[in-house]
Amino acid sequence: MSDDRLIVALDVPNALEGLKLADTLGGAVSFYKIGLGMLTGGGLALAQELKEEHDKRIFLDMKLFDIGATVEAAVRGLAQFDIDFLTVHGDPHVVRAAKEGAAGKDLKILAVTILTSLDRSDLDAALIKEGDTTALVLERAGRAFEAGADGVIASPRRQGSFAICPMRTASLSSRPA
Repeated sequence: MSDDRLIVALDVPNALEGLKLADTLGGAVSFYKIGLGMLTGGGLALAQELKEEHDKRIFLDMKLFDIGATVEAAVRGLAQFDIDFLTVHGDPHVVRAAKEGAAGKDLKILAVTILTSLDRSDLDAALIKEGDTTALVLERAGRAFEAGADGVIASPRRQGSFAICPMRTASLSSRPA
């Protein structure tokens, strides 16, 4: 029996390899993550096939970031694939737009606080607010929830900080940068 708390990343070159991996794992896994790298390798077709033909749950990890109207339109289009989770950057205007695009669907919007691969020097180079990265993650998570996010994505390196953050969902991601 599968456990929906385990989400397997289909970080493979194309949809055929993703389907092959899902077939190998069979009923042991019911939830898959398809990332941006797979998008041009047939990721949306893979999501649709896993959902419709294999009754799997889908986490589409796109980390969308753009002006509100564009994010809203993109999410509305992606929501047609009946995916379960979609990531967007945690900026409040992005989260609000994504929630508008997902209106009427069961799609859950997860906000990325700070990319796992970024450290303080990266944030400084991008002119991101000064301060401790853990504090920034908490602040961004709080703002994302205020904007309507259903959950947040944060690095396990900062997971201890969520013990003091009142939230509905915390999803932790771990992979090489």
